[in-house]
Amino acid sequence: MKSLSSVLQTHLSSGTTTLCWCWKIVRRDGVVLGFTDHDAPLAFAGTNFAAATGFTAGEMKSAADLSVDNLSVIGALNAGSLNEHDLASGLFDNAAIEIWRVNWTAPEQRVLMRSGTLGEVKRGKTAFEAEVRGLTQALNQPVGRVFSHTCDAVLGDARCTVAVAPVAGTVIAASDARRFTATPLNTAGWFAGGKLTFTSGANTGRAMEVKRHTVANGAAAFELWQAMSEAIAAGDAFTVTPGCDHSFAACKAKFANAVNFRGHPYMIGADAAFAAASSSTPLDGGSRYGN
Repeated sequence: MKSLSSVLQTHLSSGTTTLCWCWKIVRRDGVVLGFTDHDAPLAFAGTNFAAATGFTAGEMKSAADLSVDNLSVIGALNAGSLNEHDLASGLFDNAAIEIWRVNWTAPEQRVLMRSGTLGEVKRGKTAFEAEVRGLTQALNQPVGRVFSHTCDAVLGDARCTVAVAPVAGTVIAASDARRFTATPLNTAGWFAGGKLTFTSGANTGRAMEVKRHTVANGAAAFELWQAMSEAIAAGDAFTVTPGCDHSFAACKAKFANAVNFRGHPYMIGADAAFAAASSSTPLDGGSRYGN
């Protein structure tokens, strides 16, 4: 149940209200953005809320069983505040969001309706739709280690200890925003699963995971998991790190780091764990090996 101030409760009970929605978003890089569906900008609690942004919200649904709140927000892409470049760069991934109901004639009369984080974002050429995940989303995240055959460390972190040195390369030609050829880099497959970061060109500073890496005819062919938001062009420079599939075989053969493998390669599977013991005595009571 929401706790309302006496003046806001009086306003709601008057029968004639002047209410609007306000959204406050704090991006991963700390930038704070405010949006409102009112026709004039508002400001409160140190945040300016821009008007005429096309922001709207879907129906809010909550349950008493701690399930994640179901809500989405829709907005127009705007070059000055919320644009495709920033969305594609991941700046809004898991961004904190607050949704306020505000009396626009007196912004001090307001109530926080929802808070949480942005989840899946779908973007088009002129607009986007973002899933808002409630605070209970944190309860869906695993805590502690997970026992599995594969390693749960990140390549190059303190638990892995492998020294990961990015390798520089240059684009020779691009088929599209996901596929391109580059100067030959190491053996085929070495960078599959690695992180590729552009250091020049239209995608400078943006990174994407490598899906496939092959070498043929004196050139390396790269395929990224997702298309870059800007076109890839010949001459674009990048750095790329080796990929790791987190298997014991790769840890041992590719990185000579078996001693620091953080998985459980010899852990028995489900079939062996739940198998029933076989009887050592024949059902007819006779000797298993005869008389």
